[in-house]
This record gives sequence, structure tokens and C-alpha cells, in this order.
Amino acid sequence: MMRLFLSIYLFLLSSVAATAQSNNSPAWLATDVDALFAKTVSWRRQLHQNPELSNRETNTAKLIAAHLKSLGLQVQEGVAHTGVVGILKGVKPGPVIGLRADMDALPVTEETDLPFASKATATYNGQQVGVMHACGHDTHVAMLMSAAEILSKRKGEIAGTVKFIFQPAEEGPPAGEEGGALLMIKEGVMDNPKVDAMFGLHINAQTPVGQIRYRARGMMAAADWFTITIKGKQVHGAQPWLGVDPVVVGAQVINGLQTIVSRQMELTKNAVVISTTIFKGGVRENIIPEQAQLAGTIRTLDTAMRTDVKRRIQVMATNIAEASGATATVSFEPKTAIVYNDPPLLQKMMPSLQKATGGNLVEMNAATGAEDYSFFAEKVPSLFLYVGGRPLNTTEQQSAPHHTPKFFVDEEGMKTGIRAFCQLVLDYPKVAK
Repeated sequence: MMRLFLSIYLFLLSSVAATAQSNNSPAWLATDVDALFAKTVSWRRQLHQNPELSNRETNTAKLIAAHLKSLGLQVQEGVAHTGVVGILKGVKPGPVIGLRADMDALPVTEETDLPFASKATATYNGQQVGVMHACGHDTHVAMLMSAAEILSKRKGEIAGTVKFIFQPAEEGPPAGEEGGALLMIKEGVMDNPKVDAMFGLHINAQTPVGQIRYRARGMMAAADWFTITIKGKQVHGAQPWLGVDPVVVGAQVINGLQTIVSRQMELTKNAVVISTTIFKGGVRENIIPEQAQLAGTIRTLDTAMRTDVKRRIQVMATNIAEASGATATVSFEPKTAIVYNDPPLLQKMMPSLQKATGGNLVEMNAATGAEDYSFFAEKVPSLFLYVGGRPLNTTEQQSAPHHTPKFFVDEEGMKTGIRAFCQLVLDYPKVAK
């Protein structure tokens, strides 16, 4: 009887040990991340100091392609203008996993005191502008380059194939050009071999270093741009009663649009944002112009609400204009879809995220920011995650927002992102069966 009890005890002990082992990252992963980190930081700083605008990421692409080739990967260049794709085949059979990092910078003049701050300039929409990685895409590239190096040296641990997708023009291609995730998909990035699941990370200046934030279903909003052209009747500014003032009508339309949000949309269901960001009209102080133009952005997290809000903007603008004797023409330009995190995939990969962060996971509220990663998420089960970049000695309120001149992230946060990329690749084949 004693032998039986002993056998059962040893069996249970071995089972617990095996379970504990399966719940931990491989011992080599943290070691590899730390050993490579000086190179990760060097890449990030090189990219930060030499940013390039959307569809113009030529030197960024050269750096990435040279690195991937040095790892012995199959490399595709010139995808969607400047995109780069590296393909790593693991030793064991398994699914095809896509990992994505965006490459482009923004027309923002940097105002940090970093020794590697950007001094770059470029022409954007006909204007000379500063150029800055004011959204962290430089860290995304450095993290994915690092994950590619680590995984290529550990391909004996990989079941299946990994596609490292370095995407240009996430911020949107220049006027008159195609670009971004949509063009990559159009050019076949999801095929040959066909991707089974996608994972993407975005560093976040308001999330503390070491933490990953996640959300099932709609995580980031769909973005649409709108333009409203109001036509009135030009007249001398001293005699407004002889004309129809499109500037006053435009002001009334702006106020009316906000009542769509506050009085017409079911905000307990999902958030809606309408922001008028451009108002053009007139060329001289004493002339009421014939025409004024409004433009801005709409953010929605529900497809039905997305359709409905555009219909309401059309009705609101045309009716306000008509009531004043003017006319309004409304047009919409879709920019991104909703970033949708597949709930079954998230549930399966939660243990991997626990391993990558040591349990530092936080469920987040939906964000009204937008990401063209959403187009990848429309094609295959996908996850998109926020990785902490806020220094632990600062508060969220002290952290400069994304897309601003003082944007800053702590490079230490990249370690969590690299571990997450690698852990997702190692674990997904085990749960995909």
C-alpha cells in the first residue's frame, strides 16, 4: 500500500512539475532578449534619428532587408512600395504565423532633448516639415528585427513558418498614392504561404514598461474622414444681408455635428467621435466668401453605428445649409476598419502573454485611435496589443501623447514586446490544432 501511495505521489509531483514548466517561458528566451538588447536599442536609435514618411521608407527598408538576409531568411522587398517581408521556416511542421511592425514616421518636428532626436525634414503636402517617429514605429521595427534574430537562431523550437511583415505607410499614403496594409494585402502578403494567424504590437506611451494591455473584439476604432463643402453667396462683409454667409453656416454645422454624438448615438453601446479639424473659407477680411469647407474625422467601434453616423452627418449638414439658403455637399473617405481581436484566439494566447509579462496584463477600454492593422485582422484571426513604454517613475498624465513633438518612450519597454512576439510564435502551434 505504501508503494502505491508513493507511486501516486511521485506521479502527481511530476505532473505538477511538468505543468509548472509548461507555464513558464523557455529559459533561453529572456537570456536571448537581454543579450541582443544593446543591438535592439542601436537599431531603434538609428531609425529614430533618420525617420522617413509614408511610402518613402527607403533607407529603413534597406536596413531591415540587410538584417533579415544576414539571418538567412527568404526576403521579399518592394512590397507595397517599400515594405519588407522575411520568411522563416521552422524545423517542425505547423501553421503560418504573421508578425507585423509598421515603419513610417510623421510630419512632426521633434522637441525632445534626446541625443538621437530627429533633425530630419521633408516635403509633405507641399510644405516643408519636420519628420519624427512620434508614434513609436521605430521601436516596432527594432522589436521585430530582434524577434527575427532570436527566432532564426532557435528555429529548432519553431513549429511552422513565421512571416515577419514590415509595413510602410501605416499613417496613410500620400495623396494620390496607394499604400499601407491594404496595398500589402492586395500584393499578396497574406499568401504564399497563406497566413493562418496574425499578431501585432504597438508601444504605448501611457502604458507602464513591462505591461501589456489587451481587449477582446473591438480594440481600436474605425476611422473615416469627412469633407463638407458649403456654398453660399459672396457679398461685401459690410452687407451680409445681401448674401449667404457659408462661414456662419459652417459654424452651425460644426455645432450640429456634436449633437449627433451627444443626442443621437447610443453611447452606452459604443463610443463615437466626430472631430472637425479643418475649417477653410475666405481670402480677405471684408469679403464674405462664396464657399467654405469643413473636414475632419469620425471614429466608431461598431459597424452599424459607423454606417448610421455617416447618414446622420449627411442629413445634418444638408438641412442646416438649406435652412440658411446655402447648399452642402458631403463626402466620406474610409481610412481604417475596426481593429478586431478574435476572442477565441485571445483566450488561447493569454497564457503566452502571461509568460511574456510575468502576469502584468491589463484589460483596457476600447481606444478611439485607429490602426490600419485592422485590415490584416479582417483576413485571419488576429491579436493586436499595447506594449508599455511609459517610464515607471512617471505618471500617465506626465507622458506626452502620441503624434506630438515631445513624444517619448522608455526603450526598456521593447524587451516585453520582443518576448511577446517570440512567445506567441512558440505557443500558437500548440493551440492551433
